[in-house]
Amino acid sequence: MIFTSGYSMKDLIEIMARLRGENGCPWDKAQTHETLKPFLLEEAYEVIDAIDGGDPGELSEELGDLLLQIVFHSRIAEENGRFCFDDVVDGICKKMVRRHPHIFGDLKVSGAADVLKNWEDIKKEEKEVNSYAETMDKVPEIFPALMRAYKVQEKAARVGFDWENVEGALEKVYEELKELKEVYKSNNSDKIREEIGDLLFAVVNVARFLSVNPELALREATRKFIRRFKYVEEAASKIDKNLQEMSLEDMDRLWNEGKNKEKKL
Repeated sequence: MIFTSGYSMKDLIEIMARLRGENGCPWDKAQTHETLKPFLLEEAYEVIDAIDGGDPGELSEELGDLLLQIVFHSRIAEENGRFCFDDVVDGICKKMVRRHPHIFGDLKVSGAADVLKNWEDIKKEEKEVNSYAETMDKVPEIFPALMRAYKVQEKAARVGFDWENVEGALEKVYEELKELKEVYKSNNSDKIREEIGDLLFAVVNVARFLSVNPELALREATRKFIRRFKYVEEAASKIDKNLQEMSLEDMDRLWNEGKNKEKKL
């Protein structure tokens, strides 16, 4: 293999074949579908992080890392006589054509809502699913909990099992919060966990109505919390204060100070 600039998809497949070959890399040769699972998740999250960062170069690199995982898994499958990378590409191309009959066929749609409904109907037929509850069951358990809740609620909404407006979803949040308040002082940890789960599920519903991805919203909120906590810690050090020695009121004052400065930017 001649290593030059301007590599292609074919080159990547050949590189992986060499890494997994007889005289290849010991680490690459030792990997299986199971051992690679953490790396696949890691690379997917790093792509999202690169999108948030807004750096095209970083995004390009992270997409390459994610693509490598797909080629890696395809190579392992090919070695075991199951499928190869070409089968992966062929399968997704056929799926995209099949699930877009309004583009590659004669079906007429009036907007994005029709597209999504048709997608779900075609998917149900492909998977030989006989009920909508089955489609919910098939939302992968490995998904982050907020994402899975969002997907399940979307499927329920497509058959009309939904609030008429966001106000109904908000009322449900207040209802679930009230139920949590009724049990949080008890020693019934199972009931407390159940009510917290119901509250989170209700909040996801509000996010869905407002077209907000709850997983990404929580990521941003966590990032914001860290940023503001960092301000509190740095501000405290400037007045020779240790956080562990400060009162909650003093820390809260610094927190609001940092919050106000952010708003002015």
